[in-house]
Amino acid sequence: MDTFFTSTEGIRSPRILYGTAWKKEGTESLVRTAILQGYRGIDTACQPKHYNESGVGTAVSALLEEEGSDGTLARENLYLQTKFTPLSGQDPARIPYDPNAPPGEQVRQSFAVSLRNLRTDYLDCLILHSPLPDAVQNLEVWRTMESLVHARGVKQLGVSNCYQLEQLQALCESAYLKPAVVQNRFYANTRYDREIRAYCRQHGIIYQSFWTLTANPQVLTHRTVRELAARHGRTPAQILFRYLTQIDIVPLTGTRSETHMREDLAIFEFELAEFERAAMDALF
Repeated sequence: MDTFFTSTEGIRSPRILYGTAWKKEGTESLVRTAILQGYRGIDTACQPKHYNESGVGTAVSALLEEEGSDGTLARENLYLQTKFTPLSGQDPARIPYDPNAPPGEQVRQSFAVSLRNLRTDYLDCLILHSPLPDAVQNLEVWRTMESLVHARGVKQLGVSNCYQLEQLQALCESAYLKPAVVQNRFYANTRYDREIRAYCRQHGIIYQSFWTLTANPQVLTHRTVRELAARHGRTPAQILFRYLTQIDIVPLTGTRSETHMREDLAIFEFELAEFERAAMDALF
């Protein structure tokens, strides 16, 4: 199975991403380890409250310098995805843009900071961290994000924390460039986004899941998952991640464990049969 997706925008992105939230001073070391283990997709955000975006950039640039000379690693082989976080999601003491600027200008300033932090001249994906409650401002933000794609600073766009189907539909209907990615928390409280995931499948939008393991301990200990893990000689986490990739969901993993990094990447070494996927379907 190919370990990459190709989005509707023609952008290749890995079927599993390394997430960098809450890593703080450990970000640089963990991102370096993840890439050396084989991760080719990194998710971050221009949100100092929860992410150390510059730590990601330091790790990536150092590895590109070290590994790039012999062609082992190149920027075009990495998928770097970051987010514009509206004011409501920022720490008031560490806002990475002018809080008094219009929303569109905030996007431009945040984008410029992300390029500096990540030490790159383009982003593979820019995600709206959460939709703005004001529809006019939300559209202004999206239009500015679209302009960054037109200027070739961004390859594709996405939206995160979008849990109302009507909200996603409205964005798609008003956008010139529709979201190529929806990234949401994956848990029972939202019925695992069944309607949103169906809409994404229908419209060729890649669905990314975060909080996939932490929010689902009952799934990892479920008899079905435990039996599949025993049958395949894998961990319950590997079974869940493999199932998700086989139904075209891209999970984020934020593990700090090198062993778990290797295990997460090893999910492409086996495949769940149709009847096994059907058993997993019943859990979601």
